[in-house]
Amino acid sequence: MKVVNLKQAILQAWKERWSDHQWAINIKKNFPKGQTWDYLNFAEALMEQAMIGPSPNPLILSYLRYAISSQMVSYSSVLTAISKFDGFSRELCVMSLLEIMDMFCHRLNCHGKAEECIGLCRALLGVLVWLLQGCAFYCEKLRELGPSPSIEAALKACQERLHHLMSSTKIRALVHIARLEDQGSWGNAEQAVLKVSDGLVNVPNQTLRAKLEESLSLVKSIPLMLSVQSDPPVRASFPSVHAFIMLEGTMNLTGEIQPMVEQLMMIKRMQRIPAPLFILEIWKACFTGLIESPEGTEELKWTAFTFLKIPQVLLRLKKYPQSDKGQDFVEDVNAAFQFLLKLTPLLDKADQRCNCDCLSMLLQECNKLGLLSDPNTENLTSKRYESLHDAVRFT
Repeated sequence: MKVVNLKQAILQAWKERWSDHQWAINIKKNFPKGQTWDYLNFAEALMEQAMIGPSPNPLILSYLRYAISSQMVSYSSVLTAISKFDGFSRELCVMSLLEIMDMFCHRLNCHGKAEECIGLCRALLGVLVWLLQGCAFYCEKLRELGPSPSIEAALKACQERLHHLMSSTKIRALVHIARLEDQGSWGNAEQAVLKVSDGLVNVPNQTLRAKLEESLSLVKSIPLMLSVQSDPPVRASFPSVHAFIMLEGTMNLTGEIQPMVEQLMMIKRMQRIPAPLFILEIWKACFTGLIESPEGTEELKWTAFTFLKIPQVLLRLKKYPQSDKGQDFVEDVNAAFQFLLKLTPLLDKADQRCNCDCLSMLLQECNKLGLLSDPNTENLTSKRYESLHDAVRFT
């Protein structure tokens, strides 16, 4: 084969029905040595040719799969090529691209050169936008056409890949880096999140809708990763919040809620405390009060204060405008509980003192008041259960 044009090479291979192995041998013979395949936009060229028709070309797709498996192309170049495909109406093509992602998305890492790592970050942000746009497209189709098994299947497939990526803290961190590098692309992600949120009402499958909400919640958490989604630093404690809660729980249990809410908001604003850490400090003080209270009346007071009054306080705080940008109060409450889950000794002591699973009871109360979504409540409850189960298993 004496052709240098990559597109011509692909077409010749297709016409002559080369196997993927033949393709790899011939393509390596006829292209300049020393050139990287990414430099030639190899993955993008293969994908363009494979996705010309209403359904994908299986032979050319096999060349792409071989290139991925043999590391002729980088994962970032494949993700970038996928993110450029906008034919969401061709569901078979979309499904094929999602299956290609499945080949390597569980193996993504950043062990190369700095520019390669930044390239992967940008590619992940690009494919995140693409998955969100796919979800938005299929939500809109459900509105136009009504219930459709094929549309719902495509939506579910996009949601599953979105959730798989966003469930990884490492992947979210890489996307966060890309967000700092490219605010424009992150703006596209935010717009797509809004479109999917608006389209959720069109999804008849309640389970799928709940999973979409959970995936969107993970995407929304990305802007606050440095301050919120990572472990709070040791110095990030706020004694004024702790002292105020301890005073209220000890001396002012039956006092009006509104003055307490206003004083808490004043402390939060004056010290510029991020909402998740602010809520975390409230819970820490409550559990400390429960553990340290004398048996009898004082213990009952702290129980009522923690499980009844404080959730009502948070419900009022929810109505205040929050200065924290990027996520709503419900997500702040979820993030605070995620931090609280890491304070296992504190939770274990509270459980031992009250002879019950204190966190689960608190989660149920917050869920009942609309301070936590159902998926987040189930996720947090499951994590606490696993923690308790592991503790029993290793004792």
